[in-house]
Amino acid sequence: MSDEKPAREPVGEDTRITALESRLKAAQEREEIRNQPRATGADANYRLGNRVLAELLGGLLGGAVVGYAIDAIAGTGPWGLLIMLFFGIVVAFRNIIRISNRRSD
Repeated sequence: MSDEKPAREPVGEDTRITALESRLKAAQEREEIRNQPRATGADANYRLGNRVLAELLGGLLGGAVVGYAIDAIAGTGPWGLLIMLFFGIVVAFRNIIRISNRRSD
């Protein structure tokens, strides 16, 4: 290593650069907060309503399809469809009651 001094002395930090860095950091923090996903009460209620609707439609359609398949295979007329549709409705309402009794987190 040599004992030579550098050609230029380091320049002290400019106050404008410090202020710009602090403003930039504050803007980045605000942007991160703004971009965080928010779970509002309305959003949670919307998701819950969609789930209840899906359970109801799934129970009805599932029971109808299974009942129709039983009727087509066994040739039992509308009875397989009616019985399985009834079971589909029962299962759908049971699931909806379970969802409504669950504690919200």
